[in-house]
Amino acid sequence: MYEELLVGAYDLHVHTGPDVMDRKLDDTEMAERLRRRGMKGHGIKSHYFCTAERAKILNRVYEGYRAVGAICLNNTVGGLNPIAVEMAARDGAKIVWMPTFDAENEQRHLQVSKPENLPHWAKLRLEFAEKGRHLPTISLLEDGRLKREAVEVLEVIRAHGLILATGHLSKEEVRTLVAEAARMGIRKIVVTHPNFPSLRLTKEEMKELAGLGAVMEFCYTTPYTGKAAWESVFEEIRHVGPEHCILSTDLGQPAYVYPDEGYLDFITRLIDDGGFSREDIRRMTAVNTAALVES
Repeated sequence: MYEELLVGAYDLHVHTGPDVMDRKLDDTEMAERLRRRGMKGHGIKSHYFCTAERAKILNRVYEGYRAVGAICLNNTVGGLNPIAVEMAARDGAKIVWMPTFDAENEQRHLQVSKPENLPHWAKLRLEFAEKGRHLPTISLLEDGRLKREAVEVLEVIRAHGLILATGHLSKEEVRTLVAEAARMGIRKIVVTHPNFPSLRLTKEEMKELAGLGAVMEFCYTTPYTGKAAWESVFEEIRHVGPEHCILSTDLGQPAYVYPDEGYLDFITRLIDDGGFSREDIRRMTAVNTAALVES
């Protein structure tokens, strides 16, 4: 019913293969599926490697398509490594995610929540630990202030006009990071799935960050997997305002739906159950995303 609303949209948070872990589809299948839908492009997220080269190849093969390369600052790229970010930028990457699985906050949440089935990344860390290779956790703060290397990463982001995404940081880290990035003049700031269990910002906290210039990224998988209630997602978007939000899927896991299917279901639920207008949807899927990646 709402397929036409996919035309011109981006999904800036997708996990495609090839990757260290199994994925539902690879880069080429993803591009082909989204092109058939009339979507503009997608952001390739790997928790372990820079994806700028993969994006370049897709954009060469599929003329007019806009795959977006990225880097995620986990241990595999040296953590808070400004040189890695500089090289990623020179290779065409657009998005810089702060630490995710290796973030101290995410590791702390794992210990507290004690899931019955460990996710792949947690099993991988345990495997390294059993071999005597204990991977460090990464925090952005020291005595309540951003570490020097975190500030240096922000300087590279500002110099190249990259998108700063907050990853799996804690509330304190996110607040401090966004405030400093805004002070430095960084204009493309995305708070990664602000309703994710290890972060769980309140709608008031989201609006405060939006007031600093940050965009809230609401991901389909968060309510789809029961990590948040659908009604709470609707309420948070209404409170922050669609003008300060983007929609992504965070899909690519083998057991879940295809990203384009999830994106369409997300849109459908927002309109039919959440009462959002088509204009609201366009703003969050096409207008705000394009403002991030096309400038």
